[in-house]
Amino acid sequence: MRAGYYDADHESFRESFRTFCEREVVPRQPGWDKAGLVDKEIWRVAGQQGFVVPAADPAYGGLGITDLRYEQIMMEELARVHESGFGLALHNAIVAPYLIHAGTRHQKRRFLTRAVTGEAVLAIAITEPEAGSDAAAMRTKAADDGDHWVLDGAKTFVSNGICADVVLVAARTQPDRRHGIGLFLVETGTPGFSRGRKLDKLGLRTQDTAELFFDNCRIPKDNVLGNPAEGFAQIIRLFAQERLVVAMSAVSGAEVALQDTLTYVQERQAFGRALAGFQDTRFRLAQMRTEIEVAQAYVDRCVLAAGAGELDAASAASAKLFATEMLGRVVDDCVQMHGGYGYMWEYPICRAYADARVQRIYAGTSEIMKDIISRAMLGDSS
Repeated sequence: MRAGYYDADHESFRESFRTFCEREVVPRQPGWDKAGLVDKEIWRVAGQQGFVVPAADPAYGGLGITDLRYEQIMMEELARVHESGFGLALHNAIVAPYLIHAGTRHQKRRFLTRAVTGEAVLAIAITEPEAGSDAAAMRTKAADDGDHWVLDGAKTFVSNGICADVVLVAARTQPDRRHGIGLFLVETGTPGFSRGRKLDKLGLRTQDTAELFFDNCRIPKDNVLGNPAEGFAQIIRLFAQERLVVAMSAVSGAEVALQDTLTYVQERQAFGRALAGFQDTRFRLAQMRTEIEVAQAYVDRCVLAAGAGELDAASAASAKLFATEMLGRVVDDCVQMHGGYGYMWEYPICRAYADARVQRIYAGTSEIMKDIISRAMLGDSS
């Protein structure tokens, strides 16, 4: 592990989480693969052991741990056991921060405490069928109706969408203002809220990505998160951490893919010697090792910056851009070095290849990341 980056407390936490993965996650994986879904019991088990929203204040059942390195450790350990369906990072480090930073005490007691125990799985619904990376172009609307808001519209590509008990939904509250968007906490069972199909994806096969629909869905005013006209500002504020989380996942995945391939090329024979004995194999391994370490160093720097409250949008975009593009190159090379076996679903590298592709798309495409970075370079705030 990176010298000096993790301390003794981090490593103790890693040992605990690694044990959790081996005892609770790995035995469940065959069932998850068969069902195409992660069971909800794992959330409650993880919550009992303090692995769900550790950043929450102890007053709401959390550990008060705001150091993002703990989330990084959990992502590394889940990658080590080839687990990509358990959306813990999404719940912990992408959705829960909205409640932590913008929720009222009443909302935290209602929603955050249940999220910490794993009783309430969280999801966030921003993307729409006709509005992907351009969040400001969303059409889902919320109309003020006295003591309620009425939601109408549709969302898609919602991770944790099938299992979620509470969905944070972005909707337009001001039709004449591009950024006039509110955030609404929508609970399972709310009249007018329904789920479509579990989307049939190339990768992340056990991660429950769904379509969600809102038809005259009445949301109590108590379920509005923050100012109903300023939700877009909240989204932008937390996008940087979301993109950093994706970058963390990408580097973790690339490292595991490399380690799996390193083992394979030392065991696999061709023309009377191990694949690792060929110059082309060795040069590919060296290239991957270098790219992963460069990405890891930059991502680690961003994680520390986030902990200090100093992570900016352009740096997070750079981390996501470089790490996810690097992951794509690494898994492609690793499949190649596995030969025909790399194309077999039973081999982890095949699943890693399928899982990796979306990381250049969600939380903002690589093209959007380039736009953010270039705008920062040119001083363009438009």
